[in-house]
Amino acid sequence: MMHFSLPRNPPFACLRAGFAVAVMLSVVLGPAWAGTGSVPAYRLLAFGDSLVHGYGLEAGQTLPERLEAALRERGHSVEVINGGNSGDTTASGRARLDWTLGGGPVDLALVALGGNDALRGLDPASTYDNLDAILTRLADADLPVLLAGMLAPRNLGADYADEFDAVFPKLAEAHGVAFYPFLLDGVALDPALNQADGIHPNPAGVAVIVERLVPRLGAMIEALEKRRAQTSGEANGG
Repeated sequence: MMHFSLPRNPPFACLRAGFAVAVMLSVVLGPAWAGTGSVPAYRLLAFGDSLVHGYGLEAGQTLPERLEAALRERGHSVEVINGGNSGDTTASGRARLDWTLGGGPVDLALVALGGNDALRGLDPASTYDNLDAILTRLADADLPVLLAGMLAPRNLGADYADEFDAVFPKLAEAHGVAFYPFLLDGVALDPALNQADGIHPNPAGVAVIVERLVPRLGAMIEALEKRRAQTSGEANGG
């Protein structure tokens, strides 16, 4: 049986300060980057909890950083924004989404929330409602989304697990978004791929997640490139 416990959530003020610095640097350095032609064509928001934020990982090893490096290796001009906050439930993610989107332009999003809801045994109906509101907000912003699913610990009982697990495919179908069924696929419960807490992936585990997400995110970026080219052609009378 799986039994999980979570570390205490780091102060949200730290995350706020980090975003403020990032926004300030983008304003100050933006013109210089534009002059060198190094400004990424697309910005991908990775929005989630500690699995996105990078709990227990060194700089350069977090999921957003590794995704960005892997996508760039495939030829995609992309910046992956770390929109993770350790300890977030879907409710707290929903509460900070508007603030996060205010940090600068975004072209597409990876949504990876729900694990803390399951660990706390929260009502799956509330998880559905919160993620539904998040996906609706992202749709209103015209952002393509990859929704990453989560599975409930089986020690919470079969009924709870069935109800919780079903939240994510139902939402993906209802909103017509791309769907990755389980963020920790190939990583969960493997000691070689997780930190000592048995919950958070180590660098080897992050590498597995990245390898499986990159083809899906790469396809979404390619679709954006085609749409942008088509829009540009229409604007030029093509």
